[in-house]
Amino acid sequence: MESNMIFNKDFDLNSIYVMKIYDADVSKVWDYFTKSELLDQWWAPKPWKCETVKQDFKQGGIWHYAMVGPEGEKMYGQVKYGEITEHRNFDGVDAFCDEKGNINEDFAQAKWLLGFTGVEEGTKVTINIHFPTSEAMKQQLEMGFEEGFKMGLTQLDEILK
Repeated sequence: MESNMIFNKDFDLNSIYVMKIYDADVSKVWDYFTKSELLDQWWAPKPWKCETVKQDFKQGGIWHYAMVGPEGEKMYGQVKYGEITEHRNFDGVDAFCDEKGNINEDFAQAKWLLGFTGVEEGTKVTINIHFPTSEAMKQQLEMGFEEGFKMGLTQLDEILK
């Protein structure tokens, strides 16, 4: 199932590298990473759901969203977008926040760099996540980030088929 996914953790560099190949063209995969109505379909690992509060996909814009659990509990996050090169790459800073978008300082923010490359099989997505410290990275992993993110990426695979 995950034969076309790589998930590497580097505690020396406080970073996670993810690579996944999707059987779809770049513009379609790009849309699923950059449009809230499409992100909401796969970003949260089941049985959780993702609900966008608001999204402004541009440099300096923010995607504010909630992960909604099966009992209706909500955990909020946001991505502040940095540089964007249409259909090629974008970066952003990911943070936990409250329903109003106020950053939760109990959790470190992480810098995400996402790349989209057309390959023979479809689209190769590369994701580099950089944490300020190895403790911050371990905290995310202990919260189930690896399992949850892999599940979300696999859900996207199923949607694109």
